[in-house]
Amino acid sequence: MSLPFHIVDVFAERRYAGNPLAVVLDADGLDAATMQAIAAEANYSETTFVMSAPEADGGWRVRLFTPAREIAFAGHPILGTAWVLRQRLGAVAGVRLNLPVGPVPVRFEADGASEVAWFSAPPVTAGPSCAPERMAAALGLAAADIDARWPVQQFGAGTAAMVVPLASLDALRRARLDLAAYAPLAAEGRPPLTYLFCRETREPGADLAARFFFEAHGVREDPATGNGAAFLGAWLLTHRALGEGPLSLRIEQGHEVQRPSLVRLRARMAGGAADIEVGGSVVATVRGELA
Repeated sequence: MSLPFHIVDVFAERRYAGNPLAVVLDADGLDAATMQAIAAEANYSETTFVMSAPEADGGWRVRLFTPAREIAFAGHPILGTAWVLRQRLGAVAGVRLNLPVGPVPVRFEADGASEVAWFSAPPVTAGPSCAPERMAAALGLAAADIDARWPVQQFGAGTAAMVVPLASLDALRRARLDLAAYAPLAAEGRPPLTYLFCRETREPGADLAARFFFEAHGVREDPATGNGAAFLGAWLLTHRALGEGPLSLRIEQGHEVQRPSLVRLRARMAGGAADIEVGGSVVATVRGELA
């Protein structure tokens, strides 16, 4: 049985940039072990598997795998999978994906000559904080490299990560997550996934620069991270680090792994809850069939 698959670059302003994603369609007949083996073979941050028909609510059931395990939620797979489905369905205004964290709607907006896909993040919850000097040591940094005005804190939705504010772009470039040094923090329940950001950027059109260390899920560093941007949005609103909001930000990522990416973030408080959207452009690179 052959199955159609696509490879797309998400959060990419051009081909062979952004975060690559493999999307396998008509995956109803695959068991979890086969899906995991395919994801390991692809060796991207994530590979998604889409069922052949929408469910009763109109949403498409999707399973997400890293090279090491199945996960409940991730940002760039949502946008890339919705984009691939839209190519199959025609020029629909939006697509809903049914993930383990619940339904996630994706819509498409024109942005000049290009198009941006946006997803509404599921509710993001805050977790414990971490002493900045301990996080700095796990990242190979000095305590002064952490922006001491703000906390290092866990945020998550299905998957959780530590949000780490850094003092400079130089600190962001030098950071290297050491899982052995991080082990005491992990033993205390802090996830070994770290989203680092700073206010200084390379590109004049960007507002923030970021990196995401993902090695605990089988990938050393993620080129562009949609769920991490959602966690950052919740962190920014919680601590009012950029004011009361609403926020509309462009986040550069991926330069350290030669995959320059641009992640768009909108965040505001609505009815006492955080309303967070993450967007990016999608570029097709490969289409074929799995044998």
